[in-house]
Amino acid sequence: MTILITGGAGYIGSHMVLAALDAGEKVVVLDNLVTGFADAVAPGATFVTGNVSDRALTGRLIAEHGITEILHFAASTVVPESVADPVKYYSNNTAATLALLAEAVAGGVQRFIFSSTAAVYGEVDSRPVPEQHPTAPLSPYGASKLMIETMLRDIAAAHGLHYGILRYFNVAGADPQGRCGQSTRDATHLIKVACQAAIGTRPAFTIFGEDYDTPDGTCIRDFIHVSDLADVHLQMLRHLRGGGQSETLNCGYGRGFSVRNILDAVRRAAGTDFPVVIGERRPGDASSVIADPARLQSVLGWRARHDDIDGIVATALAWEKRLGKG
Repeated sequence: MTILITGGAGYIGSHMVLAALDAGEKVVVLDNLVTGFADAVAPGATFVTGNVSDRALTGRLIAEHGITEILHFAASTVVPESVADPVKYYSNNTAATLALLAEAVAGGVQRFIFSSTAAVYGEVDSRPVPEQHPTAPLSPYGASKLMIETMLRDIAAAHGLHYGILRYFNVAGADPQGRCGQSTRDATHLIKVACQAAIGTRPAFTIFGEDYDTPDGTCIRDFIHVSDLADVHLQMLRHLRGGGQSETLNCGYGRGFSVRNILDAVRRAAGTDFPVVIGERRPGDASSVIADPARLQSVLGWRARHDDIDGIVATALAWEKRLGKG
């Protein structure tokens, strides 16, 4: 069996490649390198540069490598950008995934695991959100992912494709062994940006809104370590290979941290303070989104290994320092 990992040169995808290779899997990576880096792809994987929307290319890869499973990470992921440029998001996310799914079905791919997002839920109350919570995305990013979920379910029902839809909450941190991390240029990930401010590669950290209905006025998010998330994908793959039914699962720890909580964690890890400025709210940001991971734990038997916010921040900071040294 061979796995095709799309977006495998990006932040989450590169960690997935490491985890799959560590587990003894045969891996092919497809990435257009718009936000990813070829040197982030671990040795041992076959790397191909290209777009998932290129049906001739994906069809050829599926046939030539005997692809039996696809783990689909390739996407545009910046919420404010999606509000400003929705065409890009419906093209790069929804339409491109439809093209990939068409070739997957034509090529006899058996299993498909999709990187979805908690952004499909939209604004929720402060309680952990279960998978059956109504979906009402606040941004084209969230809407583009929800459309893919619908397409995947319909296509799977018609063609016998087995799938996992994994709704990520906020992914953070870096490989504990220091092999890869978040290297995206101009990244907007909260913990990465705070770490950059702490080591001086960014002049200041901006809090986008401090008037939310939360205890300290800043947004609250559930952060999951990227290596734990990669492990979720492996567990889902094993579940499907063992005859388990297709599932839609939240990926988070069930605990929320505000922006100010994260800034404090970065200060602890760095042993220093850094400039913080207050900005306006960003379009598409929900005030508080926390996962209910009960089904993830019960269906897959998954247990976190890195669910400590100080530990998550420490790995992110270590990677940022490494980048700062070139």
